[in-house]
Amino acid sequence: MTTPQQFQSSDRRIDLDWVRILAFELLIFYHVGMLYVSWGFHIKSVHRLTWLEPVMLFLNPWRLSLLFLVSGVATRFMLDKSTLASLAGARSARLLTPLIFGMLVIVPPQSYLQIVESLGYPAGFLDFYTRHYFAFGAQFCPNPCIVLPTWNHLWFVVYLWVYTLALIGVLALWPAGADWLGRKLAGVLAGPWLLIAPCVLYVAWRLVLFPAFPSTHALFGDWYNHADHATAFLIGFLLAKQDGIWRELERRRWAALVAAAACFSAFILVRAGLFAPSPALKWAAASAYGCYQWLAIAAVLGFARRHLAADSPVRRYLTDAIFPYYIVHQTAIIVIAHALRDSGLPVGAEASIVVIGTALTCAATYEMVRRIAWLRPLFGLRALPRTVAATEQHQPA
Repeated sequence: MTTPQQFQSSDRRIDLDWVRILAFELLIFYHVGMLYVSWGFHIKSVHRLTWLEPVMLFLNPWRLSLLFLVSGVATRFMLDKSTLASLAGARSARLLTPLIFGMLVIVPPQSYLQIVESLGYPAGFLDFYTRHYFAFGAQFCPNPCIVLPTWNHLWFVVYLWVYTLALIGVLALWPAGADWLGRKLAGVLAGPWLLIAPCVLYVAWRLVLFPAFPSTHALFGDWYNHADHATAFLIGFLLAKQDGIWRELERRRWAALVAAAACFSAFILVRAGLFAPSPALKWAAASAYGCYQWLAIAAVLGFARRHLAADSPVRRYLTDAIFPYYIVHQTAIIVIAHALRDSGLPVGAEASIVVIGTALTCAATYEMVRRIAWLRPLFGLRALPRTVAATEQHQPA
């Protein structure tokens, strides 16, 4: 078993690398699941799987906040190795380059197939791309309207960039703020407050902001999501170097898991309509949802620190691969699912083909991109050192 000292002396948080990898892999399965549930998505399968909704609700409250928290931790360690200006430049290059490329190349097929399936758009993709995609407004309204051009699933990249730049702006005015606030927050979260205090914040966001600002991922006006995700990002950033907090998360992992299960059960029971609806019940369900968000994150982090500290070639490979996978995966899901729409396949066969086809598309894309120097930045990969790039270019095929 890895000791706390090994965690402190390591140059990387291997456990958080695994958390990031697994969270992005869950995201791929989650988006495949969106084809089969009653919730809105860009396209839908002809099949419906009602049993899948509780499974997806199990993941939905915490999966993205967990990614923002891990990104906050990574940002804190990046700050130790660079100045604020260089960090701003590096993060902008790593995030905005694939964002712009994604909006120009990766995302448009998603919007095209959405209007084909929902509105019966009769022309081909090239007609849509040249005549409509750069409308900078809403031209198609399958409910809700599609504002083009769009970033669709790449909203995560936009939000992460905004939070990072906002944080850098604060630190430019208050250079000692990261360490001072980190120590203060660690003190506030001592003991059982580690599981209680963040719950209060997430419950507040759910009760106050969510009813007024439902999720849009449109950046402007998306105040509930900003409160939710920015909270997670800041918690990760401020607590990244507070080793006592991470040891406490590991120690309280079972308590967090049991409490998370209780909160999720309460939320699902209310959502299932087993009780007569009332304002008090809605308040209780929202509170259970908010608590579940943080308790699930705390449980994941605690168990990861205990059980996912071992490095491996798989971890090293997927740490680089997972961002290109993320960029490509939703387009692969939608294109493959659209191609299977009139196939008459049973739901199990269809879903299996979508999952396997998406995984193969992601893997093939990464294997190609990582070998071509000019493609790497477009998919969020670091540029190869000149010597490495030159060596690879002169190697025999």
